Amino acid sequence: MDLQISVLLLFALFTGGHSLSCYDCLSLTGSCTQTSQCPTELTKCLSATVTVNSTTVKVKSCAPAICQSGSVNLGIGKGSSQCCSNDLCNLQDAPDPANTPNGKTCYFCDGNTCSNTVKCSGSEDRCFNATVSFGGQPVVVKGCASKSICDVSNLIPTLNGASCCEGNLCNGVQSVTQSFLFLCCSLLSFILLH
Repeated sequence: MDLQISVLLLFALFTGGHSLSCYDCLSLTGSCTQTSQCPTELTKCLSATVTVNSTTVKVKSCAPAICQSGSVNLGIGKGSSQCCSNDLCNLQDAPDPANTPNGKTCYFCDGNTCSNTVKCSGSEDRCFNATVSFGGQPVVVKGCASKSICDVSNLIPTLNGASCCEGNLCNGVQSVTQSFLFLCCSLLSFILLH
């Protein structure tokens, strides 16, 4: 009887309070050896690849439960993510965002207008439209996204009125006045780091 109680107590000690461990770094080279214990509210590990113009950045970190694997294309910037829920499961880099068009076309915003079009690629099977508050000003964001990203877009607090649609160019045309590059970096960093 005492042995059973001892085993039960040891089991409780080793499993109780265990938080997830994830690789945690930001890298231009892709190599990552730094790890961290995640806060209890962050229950997934994230590996992401973000490309803006010709610069690619690899991100690894702890992530909230809403973290989804998928990709986003904002015209001048692309990002892909992989999420998992085991210790140190984010060792592998998320795949580089695909460059092979899949037949879907959506509008994107470049800072002056949202009448530009982008050819979606890989798993990006939806067009999206959202408003982001940037510097206290509402900014329209449009582009391509995977269904999995669309499914959680309404849970991201900085996205207002986020919606996704399935038809070509279904995310409409609208002009904007904010710098798209700042918006792109802000949106991608929120999606990938929160």
